[in-house]
Amino acid sequence: MNDSFPLDGADFLMNDRICNRRDVLRAGAAVGTSMILGSGLAIAKHPKGSANACIFLWLGGGAAHLDTFDPKQRGDGKKKVGSYYDAIPTAIPGANVCEHLPRVASRLDHCTLIRTLHHKIIDEHAAATNIVHTGRPTSGTIIYPSLGSVVSHELGPAGDGVPAYVVIGYPNVTRGPGFLGSKYGYVYLTETASGPIGLTAPADVPIERRDRREKLLESIRGDYETTHPDDAAIADYAAAGREAARLAGPKFSKVFKLDEEPGSRRESYGGEFGQRCLLARRLVESGVRFVEVSHNLNFLNGTGWDTHNQGQLKQHELIAELDHALAALLDDLARTKRLDSTLVVVATEFGRPAEFDSGGGRGHQSTAFSALLAGGGLRNGQIIGETDELAKKIVADPVTIPDFHATIHAALGINPDKELKAPGGRPVPITDHGKPVAKLFS
Repeated sequence: MNDSFPLDGADFLMNDRICNRRDVLRAGAAVGTSMILGSGLAIAKHPKGSANACIFLWLGGGAAHLDTFDPKQRGDGKKKVGSYYDAIPTAIPGANVCEHLPRVASRLDHCTLIRTLHHKIIDEHAAATNIVHTGRPTSGTIIYPSLGSVVSHELGPAGDGVPAYVVIGYPNVTRGPGFLGSKYGYVYLTETASGPIGLTAPADVPIERRDRREKLLESIRGDYETTHPDDAAIADYAAAGREAARLAGPKFSKVFKLDEEPGSRRESYGGEFGQRCLLARRLVESGVRFVEVSHNLNFLNGTGWDTHNQGQLKQHELIAELDHALAALLDDLARTKRLDSTLVVVATEFGRPAEFDSGGGRGHQSTAFSALLAGGGLRNGQIIGETDELAKKIVADPVTIPDFHATIHAALGINPDKELKAPGGRPVPITDHGKPVAKLFS
């Protein structure tokens, strides 16, 4: 965090006079106090928010912050650097967003824009995706759990017959449970109409017969686990099997019947991505704690958010689809009185520079990029952080990825400093020294 110390402890201790014990203690107290009170972003005692579920909208590929949530001077797509689109005002006085986000702009008082996320990974999408999902760089000795898996571990499902964690998108290790084990993994699907593959019971097998099969399988599992208590791989496999059996019931399958929603409501969400967002709302209503919704499955503009070369030309189609679906989701959560208890997050692995490449697109930038938070009982209607005239450098209030994770966890009532146990009993804090953004909490 970008704390400003009223007294530099090092300068004080290296003064040309000899310090006594009282001097040293006073310097240490000054430094410690300034770390708590410095910029107003990080806080020493973590808050406990009121949200009980999170919908995490993932803009895979690296969404250009200059063309979405942090617009700057207008460029020309060639030599003149800057945003690709005009900016429009929002419900937050003095804050602008891209012209293709008019619906979100009018609802931005229910949101917070974080414009100063940053990390050090530039050229590798997978590594950047991993750090945004797990809050840590990859390690050769340990696989860290994803944000969704930590929420699953800490909160569990809020309803019977549903999982704690669902991914509407393709499976990927960066979304996985890491050292927490498969019990805290995700259920995934790519088609909203059909739901997760493998959880639908065969229609030609009577329920009584299925129950007998499950009891026999459980007996075999139990015997093996009793005689082989140290076989972690089989224990993990057995846990996954039990969870699949639990989710094969009617309650979870009913969630995917989007045709139960009024036609006008389904239409308000728009196309495929919008229907995924509608499903996400139904999932959290059923008791799912964390739903990730991928936005780039079918590459509407040819490249998804990875807007090199020609992908830039139709980027506005992606932005407009996001605008349509996100606004509908916020309205629907407000209608069902779940906006304050549901944290909505829009995130990506990194941003894009103000310069255009030879094909008219943009490269990668991780020194500064944006994310959006909405609902969740936060003090919304704010802009957190400031970048320079080209959105390349952070001018004020940087927010690290661990801080970002800590803010999400705190909003959900999870202590970001809590230690989890990795294999061998190694303690691993939920976040890597992350501090929640204090301005977002009462």
